[in-house]
Amino acid sequence: MVEVTFKEFQKLDLRIGKILNCEKIPGAKKLLKCTLDIGTETRETIVGMAEFFTPDELVGKNVVVLVNLEPKKLMGVESRGMILAADLGGKPFLLTVEGDVPTGTKVR
Repeated sequence: MVEVTFKEFQKLDLRIGKILNCEKIPGAKKLLKCTLDIGTETRETIVGMAEFFTPDELVGKNVVVLVNLEPKKLMGVESRGMILAADLGGKPFLLTVEGDVPTGTKVR
């Protein structure tokens, strides 16, 4: 395990985002393209969860998003952020929130 300082942790911009739309990426077995509302804007992220979730199962979920991850192109689509999930035996479990938490709310 690599330890990080509190100062390094503070650099992470974690927010509540709502999945507005989700679709399979043509030619990709594991990837889905999700459109997220992160409070101040909407953006697209690519998630490797197509083996575990259908797009319809993800739409409407409030999830924890790492907003300031450097952008990366996957299958020709730019991913701007990362939806966080716990990994149990290779299966993702989305980090979601209870209650009526507005999109864009910071996670601390």
